[in-house]
Amino acid sequence: MPVLINCTGDLGVGLFALRRWLAGGVCRSKARLDGKTVLITGANTGIGKETAVDMAKRGARVILACRDMGRANKAAEEVRKRSGNDNVVVKMLDLNSLRSVRALAKDVQKTEDRLNILINNAGIMMCPHWRTEDGFEMQFGVNHLGHFLLTNLLLDLLKKSAPSRIVNVSSLAHESGKIHFDDINLEKNYETLGAQTTIYCAVDESLKNTSGLYYSDCALKEAAPQARDDAAARRLWNLSASMVGLA
Repeated sequence: MPVLINCTGDLGVGLFALRRWLAGGVCRSKARLDGKTVLITGANTGIGKETAVDMAKRGARVILACRDMGRANKAAEEVRKRSGNDNVVVKMLDLNSLRSVRALAKDVQKTEDRLNILINNAGIMMCPHWRTEDGFEMQFGVNHLGHFLLTNLLLDLLKKSAPSRIVNVSSLAHESGKIHFDDINLEKNYETLGAQTTIYCAVDESLKNTSGLYYSDCALKEAAPQARDDAAARRLWNLSASMVGLA
């Protein structure tokens, strides 16, 4: 004989749990950022824009550093409206060009007296085998080298503005990633290789004395073994400095 089971209550809980699991962790910090300046790359859409709204709601001066000025200005208007904070500005940044990176850094150094939080959020993935203006493989050039140079050029201002933070938005894809030092621009073989955690890393008071750690879903996680390779990190740093003209 068939058995009829009433699943209404359990189903509701199950759906809620699934939605919470899909949403990931939530930043519960109430920290205010009044008088502080935050720069977010790629802030005209997605995680970057949501992060900008949150930073603005906390009272920060927010700089949207973006490539498409039309989309960036439209995003800035939305951020101002949603946050109630008019201190939101747009600056040009094309991470495809080291010249553009240097121009933005020079602009920020000239016009801003402080920079408390730098959020390296912009990124691309699964694009054709394109090259940056400087001849680097596009994903490596935009996602890593552009931000590497920007961070180094703004480091003095960040130190001057201490306490300050640098948040590098990454991906779980690093777990299966590998640095091809012998083919850094992938010339031999080219394969297609939530804002809450970003906000958490930018504002949570408990992180003010921590550095160099990896977070996912607003919680400390152990990065993949290859991401904890100090020798590879030093090698990548030195190679990057050479490639962007810092060494």
